[in-house]
Amino acid sequence: MDGERASALRQIFVRAIGGVALAALVMGGAAACKQDEGGSGSDTAGAKVCDLKIGFFGALSGADAGLVTPGQQAAKMAINQYNAEHADCKVSLQEYDSQGKPELAGGLATSAVNDAKVVGMVGPAFSGESETANPTFQQAGLPVISQSATRPSLSEQGWKIFHRGVGNDFSQGPAAAAYIKGLNPAKVFVVDDQSAYGAGLADEVKKALGPLVTASDKATDNQQDFSAIVTKVTGSGATALFYGGYTEEASPFLKQLRAGGYKGTFVGGDGIYDANMLSVTGNADVEGAVATCPCAPATEAKGTFVADFQKEYNAAPGVYADVAYDLTKIFLEAIGEGKSTRADIQAFLTSYSKAGAATGVTYKWTDKGELDPAQVRVWAYVAKNGQWAPDKEIPKA
Repeated sequence: MDGERASALRQIFVRAIGGVALAALVMGGAAACKQDEGGSGSDTAGAKVCDLKIGFFGALSGADAGLVTPGQQAAKMAINQYNAEHADCKVSLQEYDSQGKPELAGGLATSAVNDAKVVGMVGPAFSGESETANPTFQQAGLPVISQSATRPSLSEQGWKIFHRGVGNDFSQGPAAAAYIKGLNPAKVFVVDDQSAYGAGLADEVKKALGPLVTASDKATDNQQDFSAIVTKVTGSGATALFYGGYTEEASPFLKQLRAGGYKGTFVGGDGIYDANMLSVTGNADVEGAVATCPCAPATEAKGTFVADFQKEYNAAPGVYADVAYDLTKIFLEAIGEGKSTRADIQAFLTSYSKAGAATGVTYKWTDKGELDPAQVRVWAYVAKNGQWAPDKEIPKA
């Protein structure tokens, strides 16, 4: 009889404690809901939604990092400036280092969408990794704006979350071809690295050059010996060569072309428009090489951007730094206006139409996420004395 009574008392005690715990859990959940109800910048719930994150996705290490790290620096600077004015409700930059490799992009994209605090993504920076990551972002409703992924087909996949902050290769390809035609070449040789970006851009250049293209060839990822292609180029009679791809292969290729006696003009797309192409190739071989880019010179950006960047990093802003800065500020503007969910920020982008503080470009997008064609600009840059010197804006076709 005593044992039964003790057992009954224990059950009553457990039920009582369970009831208290359940009540605490319900009240805690209600408090948490109340914390988030008002959204960032709203006082209706008595609290703001803080500690949100903006992602930055691209090659932050590896051979092609020179194309991405200036944008990462600019994004970080934009967030630091925002936090200085919003010390009570800060935003952080969450970095995803893809090393420029599509095979790493899927896992990074999954990590990003599983972090509920990440409400917007600057990038992915390259087209190949975009093809891998964007389906995951689409499924999770995470809005993205790429500062430099230019493959045209990215906007044809039905990804509502996709936005591009620059022109695509339908603009860069013909512009590069127009620049090459201005060199009055006898013949043109075209080489690409078979990447989503490089092959697509080279195809657009070939279309625009037409019969001027005497021959073409393919490089491979991580290729270091280009002797077979060099032999073809030097024997082709081409006085200009277009390379579609990235610095990692373009640099040794150009060095071997010069060693093989090729004197023609080497032209590449924005995949070679970085500091590594200059320093790794060396002044003697890279001098006179040309890079096209759907971007104006970052060193001539508007407002205080150049001075702010120089003060922050003791260096001039590099490729796409001004674009990434503006795109980050668009996400920050949304957060500052109380948009605290991915869906709210996606809706914010859909109707956005304002000029960027650094680029002066009016950012507004078509229903496929393409930048308004009227805002697209393509520039040519020439390697001079170890620097990329702005040559000219290439007129639109």
